[in-house]
Amino acid sequence: MSAQAWGQLALFLVLLMLLAWPLGRVLAAICNGNNINTLPRWMQRVEAPLYRLAGVQPQSPMHWRGYALALLAFNALGALALYALQRLQGALPLNPAGLPGVAADSAFNTAVSFVTNTNWQGYAGESTMSYLTQMLGLTVQNFLSAATGIAVAFALIRGFASRGAARKATRDEAAPEGLLGNFWADLVRITLWVLLPLALVFALFLVSQGVIQNLDGYREVQTLQSQAQPQGLAMGPVASQEAIKMLGTNGGGFFNANSAHPYENPTALANLGQMLAILLIPAALCFAFGRVVGDVRQGVALLGAMTLMFVLAVLVTTWAEQAGNPLLTALGVDASAGNMEGKELRFGIAASALFAVVTTAASCGAVIAMHDSFTPIGGMVPMVLMQLGEVVFGGVGSGLYGMLVFAVLAVFIAGLMIGRTPEYLGKKIEVREMKLVSIAILVTPLLVLLGTALALSLGAGRAGIANPGAHGFSEVLYALSSAANNNGSAFAGLSANTPFYNALLGLAMWLGRFGVIVPVLALAGALAARPRLSPTSGTLPTHGPLFVLLLIGTVLLVGLLNYVPALALGPVVEHLILWK
Repeated sequence: MSAQAWGQLALFLVLLMLLAWPLGRVLAAICNGNNINTLPRWMQRVEAPLYRLAGVQPQSPMHWRGYALALLAFNALGALALYALQRLQGALPLNPAGLPGVAADSAFNTAVSFVTNTNWQGYAGESTMSYLTQMLGLTVQNFLSAATGIAVAFALIRGFASRGAARKATRDEAAPEGLLGNFWADLVRITLWVLLPLALVFALFLVSQGVIQNLDGYREVQTLQSQAQPQGLAMGPVASQEAIKMLGTNGGGFFNANSAHPYENPTALANLGQMLAILLIPAALCFAFGRVVGDVRQGVALLGAMTLMFVLAVLVTTWAEQAGNPLLTALGVDASAGNMEGKELRFGIAASALFAVVTTAASCGAVIAMHDSFTPIGGMVPMVLMQLGEVVFGGVGSGLYGMLVFAVLAVFIAGLMIGRTPEYLGKKIEVREMKLVSIAILVTPLLVLLGTALALSLGAGRAGIANPGAHGFSEVLYALSSAANNNGSAFAGLSANTPFYNALLGLAMWLGRFGVIVPVLALAGALAARPRLSPTSGTLPTHGPLFVLLLIGTVLLVGLLNYVPALALGPVVEHLILWK
């Protein structure tokens, strides 16, 4: 890596930690405020009319089953509403380009995609979605899907923080008697006090950098390249969607070119701000976790494991892209320029590699470079980051609860090695907990590998592959990895906007999201009901360097082992062929 790349990485991490620390305090207060009056009275007075309107009792905590049912019902209704909005947009206002309703299979895929925080886009946003659909449908779901992920993380944090059923709860406890809090209160407070203020501030910052925000009609302009044929430039409310797209780790762009489009990402400062926005809440949730469980070091340990894996991914991706393409070098292309295929000169290799790692370490999917044009190893790193379950920071909420699942597995493995009943944060880990952990970890590999096998076995799946051999296999594997792990980025060489892929990927997105959330909530309920034991001389410390290394090893070994044969058939073979 060049000095510029090292400096950029260091600046990014320093700014991220400085911003995440105070936000972690806010998130901890909101997490603790679900059942007790820890929030300021003026905030409670603002919330009260909303709860009365919805008929919600925010001080009434839910059992994990009730929490899960409320979450599933809310998101199912959101998917139906978004589907209907897309289908009917041709007859609705705020449609200056006169766009027709979206096809049924594409509307289904998009509705599931935005509700599950995936934002996979098989369409060109500016030529498919009206302003009303973008604002009332896609932007609203960007808020609500992000709030859902954070709510699940809050529920699991409360499970660890609870004193359990061994004694009666007191006012300083977040989840008495094994209950997880109120989903509706969580949803309101996360949206109202975290996502909306951050999105407002960030949207104004983006506007200051040149991101457009209007309801104008599309404009015809005369380009310098062609004086005969004018070019149509799409307008629209871009900054407002761009802000929550990044902060909520959603990733769906207003334009087809996503964050590579100058209307979405016009300057180097805007690009840095967008990368920081993607990982801001996931990093802050680690600090919030430590505060709520009563030991900030616990959150720092999780954040340390995430950061080490993140830095390693950046190093490998930057090295692979800087090494260039030997086939182009043989044709006389300057090797020192690296692999610039699919990248913009205004970003270069260092920023493009960093952004690719940021967006796939989180469940974001926004891109500033074509991942399909990366070198085999450079493209494999984003794929691996998704296949790990997106726990290297991860999505808002989903990254933390995914990493906590691996932390439980890590202490279980350590317990087996020393012959002691494993425990994490004073909670004994027994058979029920390990069954739920196993389900949560195995759901996405099953979806990815079975979905890839199905797509390659059927003619409808093979018809979308434009590139033969190992790279075509990688395109399908990347698409299923992105969908099942709720990322949304793609190796765009795959023609996936077909009825087959819209249905297959839509199913993978739904099961990949809620097939993990339900066992995580069940795990939270089981932990909340257990008494919290005091540490003894035989308790494994889970806040030091040894546990950080154990956690990293568990993530890499268990999370990646399922995919090794598939990776060998795709990017590894392609790398060996390229550099033979």
